[in-house]
Amino acid sequence: MKRDRLYWNHLKYQYRSDIIMQLSTIIDWRHALLGVVLTLACSLAGQSLASLPGFSLIGHLVLALLLGMAIQVCRPITLAARESTGFIANKFLRAGIIFLGFKLNLIILVSAGMKSLIAAVFVVAIMIPLNYAVARALRVDHTLALLTACGCSICGAAAVTGVSGTLKAKAGQSVLAVAIVAILGTVFTLIEVFLQPVLGFTDGQFGVMAGLSLHEIAHAVAAGGSAGPVGTDSAIITKLSRVLLLAPVAIILGIGEAWRQRCQSGDTDQKLKVPIPWFMGGFIAASAIGSYIPAIGFAVPMLVKAAYLILGMAMATLGLNVNFSVIAKEGVRPMVSAVTCSFVILGLSWFIVRTWF
Repeated sequence: MKRDRLYWNHLKYQYRSDIIMQLSTIIDWRHALLGVVLTLACSLAGQSLASLPGFSLIGHLVLALLLGMAIQVCRPITLAARESTGFIANKFLRAGIIFLGFKLNLIILVSAGMKSLIAAVFVVAIMIPLNYAVARALRVDHTLALLTACGCSICGAAAVTGVSGTLKAKAGQSVLAVAIVAILGTVFTLIEVFLQPVLGFTDGQFGVMAGLSLHEIAHAVAAGGSAGPVGTDSAIITKLSRVLLLAPVAIILGIGEAWRQRCQSGDTDQKLKVPIPWFMGGFIAASAIGSYIPAIGFAVPMLVKAAYLILGMAMATLGLNVNFSVIAKEGVRPMVSAVTCSFVILGLSWFIVRTWF
């Protein structure tokens, strides 16, 4: 009798445990779904706002980030949505970078912008080490210094998010780097627009300078547009030449980080583990497919739009996880270094255009 009672008590306990596990699974799924819905809403809202006058300078990705940060006002929703932010920030980010490759038309870059591509390589090769050196001289953290250097030197927020996995960056560091790039990109866009009438450049030359010096694609388009259609086209071609360098830079940084970790460990016999961002291979493959397979030409605009939508979700995820106290504490020194180097890249771009274009 006692044995039967123990048996039934065990069954009741097991039944209750199963119910609790099922309920927790349902709650987790609801929280995960909430995170997807919220970040998608932020991305769509950012996309809509970016089409409005004034907001276009800020750009879709940065607007999605800001909207994600704004959601933190409602703490319970933020905590629930964070169940899925790791997955979105990881998998969605990589998918977005791959789809972004369709924006690069390699045929146009090679035929119309070979000089621009060479100039872009020269600028990126100089500015990433310089940005990093200045930031480190101001005692900026190693990872944050590299994130800011890539964001200012290559293609803004997309570059920051593209190399953050390779550098194992924290969410707060990525958000701070994106914020710095967004602010400075907007400021220097306005500076270049005001300088345009007094520089003495042709429309095409001014577009090249904008593409070489400004941080985001949206910034280059906005500045180049002040010089008309020719300026816009030149700015886009030159800026996309810098975007193309994101993949090789990410691989080089992965090798550099592996060497650094091995040196820090002191074990020179340790096997070198290079965190190669394989999704960058997808980025290059997407560029090649979009450029050389005419059959999918009709789908390329939709794929690029999907890329920005997915990247916007990843940026909103960063906003949901940002630590405002960290930004307030660590933001001044990287901002000073980025301002300094933004003036340098502007002067370098002016010199290249003046002497070579």
